[in-house]
Amino acid sequence: MEKDLAAEGLRFLKMHGAGNDFVVIDSRQRGSAVVTPALAKALGDRNRGVGFDQLAEIRPAEAADFTLDFWNSDGSRAGACGNATRCVSDYVMRDLGKTSVTLLTARGRLAAERLEDDRVNVNMGPPQLDWQSVPLAREMDVQHLPLPGDPVAVGMGNPHCVFFVADAGAEDIAGRGPGIEHDPLFPQRTNVEFASVIGPDHLRMRVWERGTGITLACGSGACATAVAAHLRGLTGRQVRLELDGGQLDIDWREDGVWMAGPVAYVFEGLLSPAFTGALS
Repeated sequence: MEKDLAAEGLRFLKMHGAGNDFVVIDSRQRGSAVVTPALAKALGDRNRGVGFDQLAEIRPAEAADFTLDFWNSDGSRAGACGNATRCVSDYVMRDLGKTSVTLLTARGRLAAERLEDDRVNVNMGPPQLDWQSVPLAREMDVQHLPLPGDPVAVGMGNPHCVFFVADAGAEDIAGRGPGIEHDPLFPQRTNVEFASVIGPDHLRMRVWERGTGITLACGSGACATAVAAHLRGLTGRQVRLELDGGQLDIDWREDGVWMAGPVAYVFEGLLSPAFTGALS
């Protein structure tokens, strides 16, 4: 941890998108990243830290408006986080006085825009639909994984395992999620989604997130579920998803999977020098 953080503390922002909550650290003026596995894990503790589903750190970028890195609450890195991408994009758009921005993530260059109803729409990129890109441990049909429940595998910059069930609200997410997350089929672990069909353009979804657990929403998971539903012939390419924390609209276009949803600012804070200094 840098000496100035130990002496002065570290400013952060708390946001959420459809109940999917984030700590945001803006390191653009600092130039270099400050988040470490130890800091992410300490901040992610909802009793002794701040608590979040994911942490997002903003860094400068030469070929875009900003770079975005993601962390899980267990201190591991996350390759993608759709709702955090929407929330941070809104924050940067307001800061720069823009209605659209471009950003760099592990997925590459992405685009985001503010809609007329003040929701934020982000292109999460094309889905990864071959076994190596998801990734899976060996070659197999990604639309029919050899697991009970016949799930679909979709990569959205992070791995997803999507189950279609009669009633997503009745699923034992806490009981089933951990075992699937750590199944040997997924060398990088996986996010786990349970979805039920309400109509040809309407799904109910619940999620167990890799490295975090049950969350109220998951943007990349919503994208993966919409893709999986269309591949199975259950929906069209435009789908509304009802999650525990709110609603997301997915549109799988030629240039990628677009996701629109709400953004909420909760509070700004300053991590104390005692907190940051203890991680040095």
